[in-house]
Amino acid sequence: MANSIASDRSKAVLPWILGVTIFMQMLETTILNTALPTMAKDLGESPLQMQSTIISYALTLAICTPLSGIISDKFGTKYTFIISLFVFTLGSLFCALSMNLTQLNLARVLQGVGGALSIPVARLSIFKTYPKSDILRIMNYAITPALIGPMLGPILGGYLVQYLSWHWVFLINLPIGLICLSLAIFFMPDYKADNVKMDYVGYVLFAASISLLILGLQFISRQNNEVFSMMLLCLGLLLLVSYWIYAYYSTSPLYSVELFKIRTFVVGIFGGILARLGIASIPFVVPLLLQVGMGYTPELSGWMLVPLALANLINKPMVTTIMRWYGYKTVLIINTLLISILIMVMGFVAPHVHAAVLIGLLFALGFCNSIQFSAMNTLTIADLTDDNVSSGNSLMLVVQQASLTLAIAFAAIFMNIFAHVPMAYFDHTTEPFQATMIIMGLFTLFSTLVFVILKGTDGDNMANRTFKR
Repeated sequence: MANSIASDRSKAVLPWILGVTIFMQMLETTILNTALPTMAKDLGESPLQMQSTIISYALTLAICTPLSGIISDKFGTKYTFIISLFVFTLGSLFCALSMNLTQLNLARVLQGVGGALSIPVARLSIFKTYPKSDILRIMNYAITPALIGPMLGPILGGYLVQYLSWHWVFLINLPIGLICLSLAIFFMPDYKADNVKMDYVGYVLFAASISLLILGLQFISRQNNEVFSMMLLCLGLLLLVSYWIYAYYSTSPLYSVELFKIRTFVVGIFGGILARLGIASIPFVVPLLLQVGMGYTPELSGWMLVPLALANLINKPMVTTIMRWYGYKTVLIINTLLISILIMVMGFVAPHVHAAVLIGLLFALGFCNSIQFSAMNTLTIADLTDDNVSSGNSLMLVVQQASLTLAIAFAAIFMNIFAHVPMAYFDHTTEPFQATMIIMGLFTLFSTLVFVILKGTDGDNMANRTFKR
Protein backbone atom coordinates (compact mmCIF):
# COMPACT_ATOMS: atom_id res chain seq x y z
CA MET A 1 0.00 0.00 0.00
CA ALA A 2 1.38 3.35 -1.07
CA ASN A 3 0.48 5.83 1.63
CA SER A 4 1.60 9.30 2.45
CA ILE A 5 2.66 9.87 6.03
CA ALA A 6 0.25 12.15 7.85
CA SER A 7 2.08 15.07 9.42
CA ASP A 8 1.42 16.17 12.98
CA ARG A 9 -0.48 19.16 11.62
CA SER A 10 -2.62 16.90 9.42
CA LYS A 11 -3.35 14.68 12.43
CA ALA A 12 -4.49 17.71 14.39
CA VAL A 13 -6.73 19.09 11.62
CA LEU A 14 -8.11 15.83 10.17
CA PRO A 15 -10.80 15.35 12.86
CA TRP A 16 -11.95 18.91 12.18
CA ILE A 17 -12.20 18.20 8.45
CA LEU A 18 -14.48 15.25 9.20
CA GLY A 19 -16.38 17.28 11.79
CA VAL A 20 -17.05 20.22 9.46
CA THR A 21 -18.11 17.87 6.66
CA ILE A 22 -20.59 16.03 8.87
CA PHE A 23 -21.70 19.36 10.36
CA MET A 24 -22.61 20.69 6.91
CA GLN A 25 -24.56 17.61 5.89
CA MET A 26 -26.32 17.18 9.24
CA LEU A 27 -27.17 20.88 9.39
CA GLU A 28 -28.91 20.65 6.04
CA THR A 29 -30.71 17.43 6.97
CA THR A 30 -32.14 18.86 10.18
CA ILE A 31 -33.04 22.17 8.51
CA LEU A 32 -34.75 20.25 5.72
CA ASN A 33 -36.87 18.22 8.14
CA THR A 34 -38.20 21.44 9.64
CA ALA A 35 -38.70 23.09 6.24
CA LEU A 36 -40.55 20.22 4.50
CA PRO A 37 -44.12 21.38 5.28
CA THR A 38 -43.36 24.91 4.02
CA MET A 39 -41.57 23.55 0.95
CA ALA A 40 -44.58 21.33 0.22
CA LYS A 41 -46.88 24.37 0.10
CA ASP A 42 -44.53 26.34 -2.12
CA LEU A 43 -44.05 23.44 -4.55
CA GLY A 44 -47.72 22.42 -4.52
CA GLU A 45 -47.10 18.99 -3.00
CA SER A 46 -48.56 17.03 -0.08
CA PRO A 47 -46.36 17.12 3.04
CA LEU A 48 -46.59 13.31 3.21
CA GLN A 49 -45.06 13.04 -0.29
CA MET A 50 -42.08 15.27 0.48
CA GLN A 51 -40.09 12.32 1.79
CA SER A 52 -38.84 11.93 -1.80
CA THR A 53 -36.42 14.83 -1.20
CA ILE A 54 -34.86 12.88 1.67
CA ILE A 55 -35.04 9.48 0.01
CA SER A 56 -33.52 10.67 -3.30
CA TYR A 57 -30.48 11.93 -1.39
CA ALA A 58 -30.15 8.95 0.91
CA LEU A 59 -30.72 6.51 -1.96
CA THR A 60 -27.90 8.12 -3.94
CA LEU A 61 -25.65 7.81 -0.90
CA ALA A 62 -26.48 4.12 -0.61
CA ILE A 63 -25.76 3.54 -4.30
CA CYS A 64 -22.55 5.57 -4.57
CA THR A 65 -20.93 4.94 -1.18
CA PRO A 66 -19.67 1.47 -2.27
CA LEU A 67 -17.45 3.31 -4.75
CA SER A 68 -15.80 5.44 -2.06
CA GLY A 69 -13.20 2.87 -1.04
CA ILE A 70 -12.26 1.94 -4.61
CA ILE A 71 -12.05 5.53 -5.85
CA SER A 72 -10.05 6.78 -2.86
CA ASP A 73 -7.66 3.81 -3.07
CA LYS A 74 -7.07 4.48 -6.77
CA PHE A 75 -6.94 8.29 -6.89
CA GLY A 76 -6.01 9.10 -3.29
CA THR A 77 -8.04 10.23 -0.32
CA LYS A 78 -7.14 13.91 -0.73
CA TYR A 79 -8.10 14.27 -4.41
CA THR A 80 -11.28 12.20 -3.96
CA PHE A 81 -12.38 14.20 -0.93
CA ILE A 82 -11.83 17.59 -2.60
CA ILE A 83 -13.77 16.63 -5.75
CA SER A 84 -16.62 15.08 -3.75
CA LEU A 85 -16.97 18.15 -1.54
CA PHE A 86 -17.07 20.40 -4.61
CA VAL A 87 -19.84 18.23 -6.14
CA PHE A 88 -21.87 18.36 -2.91
CA THR A 89 -21.58 22.16 -2.72
CA LEU A 90 -22.54 22.52 -6.39
CA GLY A 91 -25.55 20.26 -5.81
CA SER A 92 -26.61 22.54 -2.94
CA LEU A 93 -26.65 25.50 -5.33
CA PHE A 94 -28.79 23.58 -7.82
CA CYS A 95 -31.22 22.62 -5.03
CA ALA A 96 -31.71 26.30 -4.19
CA LEU A 97 -32.42 27.06 -7.86
CA SER A 98 -35.03 24.29 -8.23
CA MET A 99 -38.51 25.33 -9.38
CA ASN A 100 -40.40 22.09 -8.70
CA LEU A 101 -40.11 18.80 -6.82
CA THR A 102 -38.62 16.93 -9.79
CA GLN A 103 -35.80 19.45 -10.21
CA LEU A 104 -35.20 19.42 -6.47
CA ASN A 105 -34.93 15.63 -6.38
CA LEU A 106 -32.46 15.64 -9.29
CA ALA A 107 -30.32 18.24 -7.52
CA ARG A 108 -30.49 16.15 -4.34
CA VAL A 109 -29.12 13.22 -6.34
CA LEU A 110 -26.11 15.36 -7.33
CA GLN A 111 -25.65 16.29 -3.68
CA GLY A 112 -25.81 12.61 -2.80
CA VAL A 113 -22.98 11.78 -5.20
CA GLY A 114 -20.74 14.25 -3.37
CA GLY A 115 -21.91 13.18 0.07
CA ALA A 116 -21.39 9.50 -0.77
CA LEU A 117 -17.65 10.06 -1.12
CA SER A 118 -16.84 12.93 1.26
CA ILE A 119 -17.71 11.49 4.68
CA PRO A 120 -16.54 7.89 3.96
CA VAL A 121 -13.18 9.12 2.64
CA ALA A 122 -12.65 11.42 5.64
CA ARG A 123 -13.54 8.55 8.02
CA LEU A 124 -11.23 6.19 6.15
CA SER A 125 -8.39 8.71 6.48
CA ILE A 126 -8.90 8.73 10.25
CA PHE A 127 -8.92 4.92 10.43
CA LYS A 128 -5.62 4.83 8.51
CA THR A 129 -4.01 7.65 10.51
CA TYR A 130 -4.68 6.65 14.14
CA PRO A 131 -4.26 3.34 16.04
CA LYS A 132 -7.47 1.46 16.93
CA SER A 133 -7.12 2.25 20.63
CA ASP A 134 -7.53 5.95 19.76
CA ILE A 135 -10.40 5.63 17.26
CA LEU A 136 -13.30 5.95 19.72
CA ARG A 137 -11.72 9.04 21.31
CA ILE A 138 -10.82 10.64 17.97
CA MET A 139 -14.24 9.92 16.44
CA ASN A 140 -16.01 11.44 19.44
CA TYR A 141 -13.71 14.46 19.13
CA ALA A 142 -14.52 14.73 15.41
CA ILE A 143 -18.26 14.25 15.87
CA THR A 144 -18.59 16.86 18.65
CA PRO A 145 -18.47 19.95 16.38
CA ALA A 146 -20.65 18.11 13.88
CA LEU A 147 -23.36 17.75 16.53
CA ILE A 148 -23.81 21.51 16.56
CA GLY A 149 -25.46 21.06 13.15
CA PRO A 150 -28.47 19.13 14.46
CA MET A 151 -28.78 21.65 17.30
CA LEU A 152 -28.72 24.72 15.04
CA GLY A 153 -30.59 23.09 12.17
CA PRO A 154 -34.15 23.05 13.53
CA ILE A 155 -33.87 26.64 14.85
CA LEU A 156 -32.17 27.97 11.75
CA GLY A 157 -34.58 26.09 9.51
CA GLY A 158 -37.56 27.59 11.28
CA TYR A 159 -36.24 31.14 10.91
CA LEU A 160 -35.10 30.66 7.31
CA VAL A 161 -38.43 29.37 6.01
CA GLN A 162 -40.48 31.77 8.11
CA TYR A 163 -38.58 35.00 7.43
CA LEU A 164 -36.64 34.31 4.19
CA SER A 165 -37.40 31.25 2.05
CA TRP A 166 -36.70 27.53 1.95
CA HIS A 167 -34.02 28.12 -0.71
CA TRP A 168 -31.65 29.25 2.06
CA VAL A 169 -31.76 25.72 3.46
CA PHE A 170 -29.34 24.87 0.64
CA LEU A 171 -27.58 28.19 0.06
CA ILE A 172 -26.14 28.06 3.57
CA ASN A 173 -23.96 25.14 2.44
CA LEU A 174 -21.94 27.31 0.06
CA PRO A 175 -19.73 29.16 2.60
CA ILE A 176 -19.38 26.04 4.78
CA GLY A 177 -18.32 24.00 1.77
CA LEU A 178 -15.66 26.56 0.85
CA ILE A 179 -14.24 26.48 4.39
CA CYS A 180 -14.01 22.69 4.35
CA LEU A 181 -12.43 22.71 0.88
CA SER A 182 -9.74 25.10 2.13
CA LEU A 183 -8.93 22.82 5.07
CA ALA A 184 -8.76 19.77 2.81
CA ILE A 185 -6.43 21.40 0.28
CA PHE A 186 -3.83 22.22 2.94
CA PHE A 187 -4.21 19.48 5.56
CA MET A 188 -5.90 16.35 4.13
CA PRO A 189 -3.50 13.36 4.06
CA ASP A 190 -3.33 11.41 0.82
CA TYR A 191 -3.59 7.62 1.10
CA LYS A 192 -3.53 5.36 -1.95
CA ALA A 193 -3.43 1.62 -2.59
CA ASP A 194 -1.65 -0.42 -5.24
CA ASN A 195 -3.31 -2.85 -7.66
CA VAL A 196 -6.86 -1.60 -7.08
CA LYS A 197 -9.50 -3.79 -8.76
CA MET A 198 -13.11 -2.76 -9.33
CA ASP A 199 -15.79 -5.43 -9.10
CA TYR A 200 -18.14 -4.02 -11.75
CA VAL A 201 -20.52 -6.99 -11.80
CA GLY A 202 -20.79 -7.03 -8.01
CA TYR A 203 -21.33 -3.29 -7.85
CA VAL A 204 -24.16 -3.36 -10.42
CA LEU A 205 -25.89 -6.23 -8.62
CA PHE A 206 -25.51 -4.65 -5.18
CA ALA A 207 -26.44 -1.08 -6.18
CA ALA A 208 -29.43 -2.24 -8.24
CA SER A 209 -30.74 -4.41 -5.40
CA ILE A 210 -30.50 -1.61 -2.82
CA SER A 211 -32.16 0.85 -5.23
CA LEU A 212 -35.06 -1.44 -6.07
CA LEU A 213 -35.70 -2.33 -2.42
CA ILE A 214 -35.80 1.30 -1.32
CA LEU A 215 -37.88 2.45 -4.30
CA GLY A 216 -40.29 -0.42 -3.72
CA LEU A 217 -40.84 0.72 -0.14
CA GLN A 218 -41.33 4.31 -1.27
CA PHE A 219 -44.01 3.34 -3.80
CA ILE A 220 -45.92 1.40 -1.14
CA SER A 221 -46.56 4.73 0.60
CA ARG A 222 -48.49 5.91 -2.46
CA GLN A 223 -51.96 4.74 -3.35
CA ASN A 224 -52.62 2.36 -6.27
CA ASN A 225 -48.97 1.30 -6.54
CA GLU A 226 -49.10 -1.90 -4.51
CA VAL A 227 -48.49 -4.34 -7.39
CA PHE A 228 -45.66 -2.26 -8.86
CA SER A 229 -43.99 -1.82 -5.48
CA MET A 230 -44.15 -5.56 -4.77
CA MET A 231 -42.53 -6.25 -8.15
CA LEU A 232 -39.69 -3.86 -7.26
CA LEU A 233 -39.24 -5.44 -3.83
CA CYS A 234 -39.16 -8.99 -5.19
CA LEU A 235 -36.70 -8.06 -7.93
CA GLY A 236 -34.54 -6.21 -5.39
CA LEU A 237 -34.43 -9.25 -3.09
CA LEU A 238 -33.59 -11.51 -6.04
CA LEU A 239 -30.68 -9.28 -7.06
CA LEU A 240 -29.42 -9.04 -3.46
CA VAL A 241 -29.39 -12.83 -3.14
CA SER A 242 -27.69 -13.02 -6.54
CA TYR A 243 -24.99 -10.64 -5.35
CA TRP A 244 -24.11 -12.69 -2.27
CA ILE A 245 -23.99 -15.89 -4.33
CA TYR A 246 -21.71 -14.10 -6.78
CA ALA A 247 -19.56 -12.66 -3.96
CA TYR A 248 -19.13 -16.11 -2.41
CA TYR A 249 -17.43 -17.42 -5.53
CA SER A 250 -15.66 -14.22 -6.62
CA THR A 251 -11.95 -13.83 -5.93
CA SER A 252 -12.18 -10.04 -5.40
CA PRO A 253 -15.79 -9.09 -4.63
CA LEU A 254 -17.01 -5.59 -3.83
CA TYR A 255 -17.90 -6.77 -0.31
CA SER A 256 -16.40 -10.09 0.72
CA VAL A 257 -18.51 -12.65 2.55
CA GLU A 258 -15.51 -12.95 4.88
CA LEU A 259 -16.69 -9.70 6.52
CA PHE A 260 -19.73 -11.57 7.81
CA LYS A 261 -17.57 -14.08 9.64
CA ILE A 262 -16.58 -11.25 12.01
CA ARG A 263 -19.09 -11.26 14.87
CA THR A 264 -18.72 -7.60 15.86
CA PHE A 265 -19.18 -6.53 12.24
CA VAL A 266 -22.33 -8.64 11.82
CA VAL A 267 -23.86 -7.42 15.08
CA GLY A 268 -23.00 -3.81 14.29
CA ILE A 269 -24.54 -4.05 10.81
CA PHE A 270 -27.80 -5.87 11.58
CA GLY A 271 -28.33 -4.41 15.04
CA GLY A 272 -27.66 -0.97 13.58
CA ILE A 273 -30.29 -1.44 10.86
CA LEU A 274 -33.08 -2.23 13.32
CA ALA A 275 -32.01 0.40 15.85
CA ARG A 276 -31.82 3.17 13.24
CA LEU A 277 -35.30 2.43 11.85
CA GLY A 278 -36.85 3.95 14.95
CA ILE A 279 -34.19 6.54 15.75
CA ALA A 280 -33.95 8.01 12.23
CA SER A 281 -37.72 8.33 11.85
CA ILE A 282 -38.08 10.81 14.73
CA PRO A 283 -36.56 13.92 13.02
CA PHE A 284 -38.93 13.24 10.10
CA VAL A 285 -42.15 12.45 11.99
CA VAL A 286 -41.95 14.95 14.88
CA PRO A 287 -41.86 18.15 12.71
CA LEU A 288 -44.87 16.82 10.76
CA LEU A 289 -46.71 16.08 14.01
CA LEU A 290 -45.98 19.54 15.38
CA GLN A 291 -46.70 21.56 12.23
CA VAL A 292 -49.39 19.54 10.43
CA GLY A 293 -51.03 17.89 13.43
CA MET A 294 -50.64 20.46 16.22
CA GLY A 295 -50.41 23.75 14.33
CA TYR A 296 -46.89 24.79 15.37
CA THR A 297 -45.07 27.39 13.29
CA PRO A 298 -41.85 26.27 11.56
CA GLU A 299 -39.89 28.49 13.97
CA LEU A 300 -41.45 26.95 17.09
CA SER A 301 -41.21 23.46 15.64
CA GLY A 302 -37.49 24.05 15.12
CA TRP A 303 -36.98 25.13 18.72
CA MET A 304 -38.76 21.99 19.94
CA LEU A 305 -36.15 19.78 18.27
CA VAL A 306 -33.17 21.54 19.86
CA PRO A 307 -33.15 19.33 23.02
CA LEU A 308 -32.61 16.25 20.83
CA ALA A 309 -29.34 17.63 19.46
CA LEU A 310 -28.30 19.50 22.62
CA ALA A 311 -28.36 16.37 24.77
CA ASN A 312 -26.42 14.52 22.08
CA LEU A 313 -23.75 17.22 22.18
CA ILE A 314 -23.60 17.40 25.99
CA ASN A 315 -23.22 13.65 26.43
CA LYS A 316 -20.66 13.03 23.68
CA PRO A 317 -17.55 13.74 25.85
CA MET A 318 -18.78 11.13 28.36
CA VAL A 319 -19.31 8.32 25.84
CA THR A 320 -15.72 7.02 25.93
CA THR A 321 -15.80 6.76 29.74
CA ILE A 322 -19.18 5.00 29.66
CA MET A 323 -17.95 2.46 27.11
CA ARG A 324 -14.72 1.89 29.04
CA TRP A 325 -16.52 1.24 32.32
CA TYR A 326 -19.44 -0.93 31.19
CA GLY A 327 -18.43 -2.41 27.83
CA TYR A 328 -20.21 -2.54 24.50
CA LYS A 329 -22.63 -5.40 25.20
CA THR A 330 -24.09 -3.99 28.42
CA VAL A 331 -24.30 -0.46 27.07
CA LEU A 332 -25.96 -1.43 23.78
CA ILE A 333 -28.59 -3.66 25.37
CA ILE A 334 -29.64 -1.21 28.09
CA ASN A 335 -29.35 1.89 25.94
CA THR A 336 -31.36 0.36 23.08
CA LEU A 337 -34.16 -0.59 25.47
CA LEU A 338 -34.28 2.99 26.77
CA ILE A 339 -34.38 4.45 23.25
CA SER A 340 -37.22 2.19 22.14
CA ILE A 341 -39.27 3.09 25.22
CA LEU A 342 -38.71 6.82 24.67
CA ILE A 343 -39.77 6.62 21.01
CA MET A 344 -42.96 4.73 21.86
CA VAL A 345 -43.82 7.10 24.71
CA MET A 346 -43.54 10.02 22.26
CA GLY A 347 -46.39 8.36 20.37
CA PHE A 348 -48.70 9.50 23.17
CA VAL A 349 -47.83 13.19 22.83
CA ALA A 350 -50.98 15.09 21.82
CA PRO A 351 -52.16 18.74 21.72
CA HIS A 352 -53.36 18.57 25.34
CA VAL A 353 -49.93 17.38 26.57
CA HIS A 354 -47.67 20.16 27.86
CA ALA A 355 -44.75 21.01 25.57
CA ALA A 356 -42.33 20.40 28.46
CA VAL A 357 -43.12 16.68 28.29
CA LEU A 358 -42.04 16.43 24.65
CA ILE A 359 -38.95 18.54 25.37
CA GLY A 360 -37.96 16.18 28.18
CA LEU A 361 -38.51 13.11 26.02
CA LEU A 362 -36.45 14.54 23.15
CA PHE A 363 -33.64 15.52 25.53
CA ALA A 364 -33.53 12.01 27.00
CA LEU A 365 -33.60 10.51 23.50
CA GLY A 366 -30.72 12.73 22.38
CA PHE A 367 -28.69 11.69 25.43
CA CYS A 368 -29.17 8.01 24.59
CA ASN A 369 -28.62 8.55 20.86
CA SER A 370 -25.17 9.97 21.59
CA ILE A 371 -24.14 6.70 23.21
CA GLN A 372 -25.91 4.51 20.66
CA PHE A 373 -24.35 5.91 17.51
CA SER A 374 -20.81 5.98 18.92
CA ALA A 375 -21.15 2.43 20.19
CA MET A 376 -22.64 0.95 17.01
CA ASN A 377 -20.26 2.74 14.64
CA THR A 378 -17.05 1.81 16.45
CA LEU A 379 -18.18 -1.74 17.27
CA THR A 380 -18.72 -2.45 13.57
CA ILE A 381 -15.08 -1.75 12.68
CA ALA A 382 -13.58 -3.08 15.93
CA ASP A 383 -12.15 -6.30 14.47
CA LEU A 384 -11.51 -5.24 10.88
CA THR A 385 -7.95 -5.50 9.57
CA ASP A 386 -5.95 -3.24 7.28
CA ASP A 387 -6.96 -5.47 4.37
CA ASN A 388 -10.73 -5.13 4.85
CA VAL A 389 -11.18 -1.84 6.72
CA SER A 390 -11.79 0.06 3.47
CA SER A 391 -14.58 -2.22 2.23
CA GLY A 392 -15.95 -2.70 5.75
CA ASN A 393 -16.12 1.04 6.35
CA SER A 394 -17.81 1.50 2.97
CA LEU A 395 -20.42 -1.20 3.63
CA MET A 396 -21.12 0.18 7.09
CA LEU A 397 -21.87 3.62 5.66
CA VAL A 398 -24.03 2.11 2.89
CA VAL A 399 -26.07 0.31 5.54
CA GLN A 400 -26.36 3.48 7.61
CA GLN A 401 -27.72 5.45 4.66
CA ALA A 402 -29.99 2.61 3.60
CA SER A 403 -31.30 2.44 7.18
CA LEU A 404 -32.07 6.16 7.11
CA THR A 405 -33.91 5.74 3.82
CA LEU A 406 -35.80 2.71 5.12
CA ALA A 407 -36.76 4.60 8.28
CA ILE A 408 -38.25 7.47 6.26
CA ALA A 409 -39.94 5.05 3.85
CA PHE A 410 -41.47 2.93 6.63
CA ALA A 411 -42.60 6.02 8.53
CA ALA A 412 -44.25 7.40 5.37
CA ILE A 413 -45.93 4.04 4.72
CA PHE A 414 -47.42 3.84 8.22
CA MET A 415 -48.49 7.50 8.23
CA ASN A 416 -50.31 7.02 4.93
CA ILE A 417 -51.95 3.81 6.16
CA PHE A 418 -53.18 5.44 9.35
CA ALA A 419 -54.26 8.58 7.47
CA HIS A 420 -56.77 6.45 5.54
CA VAL A 421 -58.24 4.68 8.56
CA PRO A 422 -61.97 5.58 8.85
CA MET A 423 -62.65 8.68 10.95
CA ALA A 424 -64.66 6.63 13.45
CA TYR A 425 -61.45 4.96 14.58
CA PHE A 426 -58.87 7.70 14.14
CA ASP A 427 -58.46 11.41 14.72
CA HIS A 428 -56.62 12.22 11.49
CA THR A 429 -55.13 15.39 12.97
CA THR A 430 -52.46 13.75 15.12
CA GLU A 431 -53.02 10.01 15.48
CA PRO A 432 -51.38 8.89 12.19
CA PHE A 433 -48.14 10.46 13.46
CA GLN A 434 -48.55 9.08 16.98
CA ALA A 435 -49.28 5.51 15.87
CA THR A 436 -46.32 5.63 13.50
CA MET A 437 -43.90 6.52 16.30
CA ILE A 438 -45.12 3.61 18.43
CA ILE A 439 -44.52 1.15 15.60
CA MET A 440 -41.10 2.62 14.75
CA GLY A 441 -40.14 2.27 18.41
CA LEU A 442 -40.87 -1.45 18.19
CA PHE A 443 -38.32 -1.80 15.38
CA THR A 444 -35.64 -0.37 17.66
CA LEU A 445 -36.76 -2.65 20.48
CA PHE A 446 -36.16 -5.72 18.30
CA SER A 447 -32.50 -4.71 17.81
CA THR A 448 -31.75 -5.73 21.41
CA LEU A 449 -32.18 -9.35 20.27
CA VAL A 450 -29.15 -8.80 18.01
CA PHE A 451 -26.97 -7.09 20.60
CA VAL A 452 -27.33 -9.97 23.09
CA ILE A 453 -25.14 -12.03 20.71
CA LEU A 454 -22.11 -9.96 21.73
CA LYS A 455 -19.51 -11.21 24.18
CA GLY A 456 -18.60 -9.14 27.20
CA THR A 457 -15.15 -8.37 25.82
CA ASP A 458 -16.24 -7.39 22.30
CA GLY A 459 -15.10 -3.89 21.38
CA ASP A 460 -12.68 -3.54 24.29
CA ASN A 461 -9.86 -2.71 21.87
CA MET A 462 -11.80 0.33 20.60
CA ALA A 463 -12.41 1.82 24.04
CA ASN A 464 -8.92 0.96 25.30
CA ARG A 465 -10.72 -1.11 27.94
CA THR A 466 -8.17 -3.12 29.90
CA PHE A 467 -10.25 -3.91 32.97
CA LYS A 468 -13.68 -5.26 33.83
CA ARG A 469 -15.97 -4.01 36.44
